[in-house]
Amino acid sequence: MATPQLDFLSIQVRDLEKSREFYQNTFGFEIENENPEAYIFKNEKGASFAIRKPFVDLDKAGKLGWGVALWFSVLDVEKRYDEVYSKKVKIVKGLADSPFGKVFMECQH
Repeated sequence: MATPQLDFLSIQVRDLEKSREFYQNTFGFEIENENPEAYIFKNEKGASFAIRKPFVDLDKAGKLGWGVALWFSVLDVEKRYDEVYSKKVKIVKGLADSPFGKVFMECQH
């Protein structure tokens, strides 16, 4: 049997417009499709993901998404860090070496 391959990811968010602005303006993702419930983003390599209005009351769900991290690959991480920092995005962990190369962590609420 073949191993399942991740094809798509959808993230439920409290504030759809604020999250759209974050992914569009901070990362430069382009909106491929949209509707009143969701935005679907795609990059030049064909990877896609969506942000959407919640299916459930997030305030009653406790710590929904606790420990979830999305990793995005960029060609020039130092340049990307400077761009993100200049937009006053909350940086959780500054530039550091990792087994995957240089990384930094930012937070979007």
